[in-house]
Amino acid sequence: MKRLLIPLLTFLILPNAVNSSHLYNQRKFIVTSESTKESIKLAKYLNDNGVIKYSAYWCPNCLNQSELFGKQAYEELNVVECARDGINSQTQLCIDKKIKGFPTWEINGKLILGVL
Repeated sequence: MKRLLIPLLTFLILPNAVNSSHLYNQRKFIVTSESTKESIKLAKYLNDNGVIKYSAYWCPNCLNQSELFGKQAYEELNVVECARDGINSQTQLCIDKKIKGFPTWEINGKLILGVL
């Protein structure tokens, strides 16, 4: 059991190499998909209503979530970078909020983990 636990934890903790910006030392997302009018409207609505996305630049699920919005809509979102070495990092805020994984959405004071 212990032999399986360490590799499993390592796999879960370390970032996924596929499509991850950390490979190129960018320390931020590069969203390439185009936004729809609806996704831009949704992103503005979420921002206007205080919704926050807690994220880490190396997180593949975070990038997938961002690609669902598209690059134009992504710019409208209120995104908090939690990785210590990420651009505009707010690690202490993420610690204070007890963010346990990425992406985490804060909606009406409730934390929701995962791609939505």
